[in-house]
Amino acid sequence: LPELLARVRALTRRRTELGEPAETTVRVGDLALDPVRHVVRRGDDIVELTAKEFALLHTLMGRPGQVFTRSVLLDTVWGGPGEVQTNAVEMYISYLRKKLDRPGEPSRIRTVRGVGYAFEPGPGG
Repeated sequence: LPELLARVRALTRRRTELGEPAETTVRVGDLALDPVRHVVRRGDDIVELTAKEFALLHTLMGRPGQVFTRSVLLDTVWGGPGEVQTNAVEMYISYLRKKLDRPGEPSRIRTVRGVGYAFEPGPGG
């Protein structure tokens, strides 16, 4: 068993070194989020995100179409309401939309009025 684990780790490491996405990469439509490398790509373009933006996007992309309430996002990304501004979720959703959305296309992050937010796969996704 230890030898098998060592081989699996070596294969994973080699794939990552070769530039292939690790098995943990989350793909939704043309977006790919690699939590190991902390990289988000839209097609061939890298999308620069802060740590909180990345954590928020990772949460939303982990379950496409599922609506997350503001309180769930606060708990997941910020560890609870504590010292966070009351509009933190709304602010960071806005930042993500500015970085991810393309002109003429609907936003990938859907607002469900009075409930929360959901990540949508988008065209072809």
